[in-house]
Amino acid sequence: MEDDTEIEVEEQESVPKELSTPLNRKIITEKSEAKPRTIPPPGIGQIYEIDPSLLGFRQHLDYRYAQYKRMREEIDKYEGGLEVFSRGYEKLGFVRSEMGITYREWAPGAKSAALIGDFNNWNPNADIMNRNEFGVWEIFLPNNADGSPAIPHGSRVKIRMETPSGIKDSIPAWIKFSVQAPGEIPYNGIYYDPPEEEKYVFKHPRPKRPKSLRIYESHVGMSSPEPMINTYANFRDDVLPRIKRLGYNAVQIMAIQEHSYYASFGYHVTNFFAPSSRFGTPDDLKSLIDKAHELGILVLMDIVHSHASNNVLDGLNMFDGTDGHYFHMGSRGQHSVWDSRLFNYGSWEVLRYLLSNARWWLEEYKFDGYRFDGVTSMMYIHHGLQVGFTGNYNEYFGYATDVDAVVYLMLVNDMIHGLYPEAVTIGEDVSGMPTFCIPVQDGGVGFDYRLHMAIADKWIEILKKRDEDWKMGDIVHTLTNRRWMEKCVAYAESHDQALVGDKTIAFWLMDKDMYEFMALDRPSTALIDRGIALHKMIRLITMGLGGEGYLNFMGNEFGHPEWIDFPRGDQCLPNGVVITGNGYSYDKCRRRFDLGDADYLRYRGMQEFDQAMQHVEEKYGFMTSEHTYISRKDEKDRVIVFEKGNLVFVFNFHWNNSYFDYRVGCAKPGKYKIILDSDDPLFGGFGRLDHNAEYFSFEGWYDDRPRSFMVYAPNRTAVVYALVEDEPKVVNDLELVEIPETVKPAAAEPVKESEPDEESEPLDS
Repeated sequence: MEDDTEIEVEEQESVPKELSTPLNRKIITEKSEAKPRTIPPPGIGQIYEIDPSLLGFRQHLDYRYAQYKRMREEIDKYEGGLEVFSRGYEKLGFVRSEMGITYREWAPGAKSAALIGDFNNWNPNADIMNRNEFGVWEIFLPNNADGSPAIPHGSRVKIRMETPSGIKDSIPAWIKFSVQAPGEIPYNGIYYDPPEEEKYVFKHPRPKRPKSLRIYESHVGMSSPEPMINTYANFRDDVLPRIKRLGYNAVQIMAIQEHSYYASFGYHVTNFFAPSSRFGTPDDLKSLIDKAHELGILVLMDIVHSHASNNVLDGLNMFDGTDGHYFHMGSRGQHSVWDSRLFNYGSWEVLRYLLSNARWWLEEYKFDGYRFDGVTSMMYIHHGLQVGFTGNYNEYFGYATDVDAVVYLMLVNDMIHGLYPEAVTIGEDVSGMPTFCIPVQDGGVGFDYRLHMAIADKWIEILKKRDEDWKMGDIVHTLTNRRWMEKCVAYAESHDQALVGDKTIAFWLMDKDMYEFMALDRPSTALIDRGIALHKMIRLITMGLGGEGYLNFMGNEFGHPEWIDFPRGDQCLPNGVVITGNGYSYDKCRRRFDLGDADYLRYRGMQEFDQAMQHVEEKYGFMTSEHTYISRKDEKDRVIVFEKGNLVFVFNFHWNNSYFDYRVGCAKPGKYKIILDSDDPLFGGFGRLDHNAEYFSFEGWYDDRPRSFMVYAPNRTAVVYALVEDEPKVVNDLELVEIPETVKPAAAEPVKESEPDEESEPLDS
């Protein structure tokens, strides 16, 4: 029997005031002098107080912090500070001034370079570029005689270079927009500089960062109910109002950075500063973000700095004809599983490129933060491949750690939070790296949240078992197993579980019955009843115990059927094996929102429950409640009970047994009422509870709680009770308590009425 677990969360500012100086946001175009900034000596701060186990690895952590400090000092000395260094887009790429256009490109491997495009009829001899001692090529194009720019808005542009591997035409690395012409494979860079009257002007301020994040993970292209590539404009008009109605306060958008291969889900980026042209123009994206802000929704970008597309014609790979330009050379620069290139985070110009990229999307498009993809691959030389992380600290702080990459993550978090203290950074790390969500000034990596990735894996593992083999302690342990003082975003499933070859939770639960028995005018099946009930319970307990934030992939709120399969043709592997495509079909690359909205389908009940769940969290803020107490995880009854603030959550996972007069512990005295019931008919349940009933606490220790009250706990049901009266009726004798009549006639589902075993002590958390 384990001891009860009480989690007390203290609210802290991300950076202590005495160590934090906001970065100067004044835009300076001239050469700037280094700005002094107080940087604490290596290794000080709170990391050793938060986690004393780190003391055994202080040499590594001190070295890591010293490298961060050295980079900050060198950036201050040579670049005028991190604030200036992260504005590389004001010097490199195309820069418009009153007199004309300057184009600069870092390509030290090139022997010669020329700017070509529609504006000069693609003449490689017309606009020859000059090289400086740092390998930066430059050309200035003065305005035309009438004052118009030498390169018209919307013109195609490329840089032609003579490289060690031959003549090469490339899209500028800092291009702000690129498109694929009909019938052409490689993309073309586009000089995007519309007239002032055509540029989108933001109208709404950024929303205030909420205490708890409820994130709607989405993909613009597949957000239409129709088999098509959707647009920024349609997402703005159709999907954002849905997200608001459902109760989410943040939207995380995938596949924003341009990627020439649509089926990569946006993770094989070719043009890092360009929003995907499949969905519309840069101004369309700005309009989408502005609308979200009007609705009070934060917009997070799924940013990819962990790797890049290996495309040579329209990406960064072999940009100047050399293997080690932006990336590590040889095998270290190749990701064997992802078939992509890996950045050299120790390179000065790579740091400039990536830091500027992270700032660009915040400045130009007003994103509110990022989910950093593939961080595990960045932080370790082995990229987490075929490595089973056990939690041994030697796995995190040794020769396998890519310190340069970790220092980059420290720099980018420091830069983001210095410029935008309200910005959110979330890291996708499967390894469980300690210090990941501790502020940089305290010696940490600096993320605000980490994705609690173990939860989704655990649910899939559990769903493969019989109901009788589900372990309540196993569920609770996985949900609550996170590092002290480090916040997590929990999710039962994300886009990863929806991809072809995998299954969503709804499909694991209901399988092919979803095709025939989701209509309300048809009799349900035992599989459907079980699936709908557990789908709701899994999502609620994940939100209740899994972290300080919650994420849902679009459509999964109503149990979206089937999987995601991007349009693709047959693929021939180097070994001759042919992987059959889907005939470039968009049928499974869309979201059937109409299913969740249809009042004649059972999907509607699951969507209604998810909406109610979000709004309960909005009202009570239970995810970030300072008081969390798990009082029961009973393997015999299959019951889990926990408190969050003034709420008491009761989950009965038993497949058959419903419990009358079930005693649940609580901390605070008073009257409790039901505020959320997964068995509500509105949510596709059987309506076995009376929501008008009142539950009064009585004194006396139970489950290590000073008080308790009696409930009816139907099988496969989750119920949330809220304290609604501060002046309770105090009763000291359990037998004097009158149990309210809470039971309605059950629907068709068979229910075994059981009495809890009062003599057997429940398994405590």
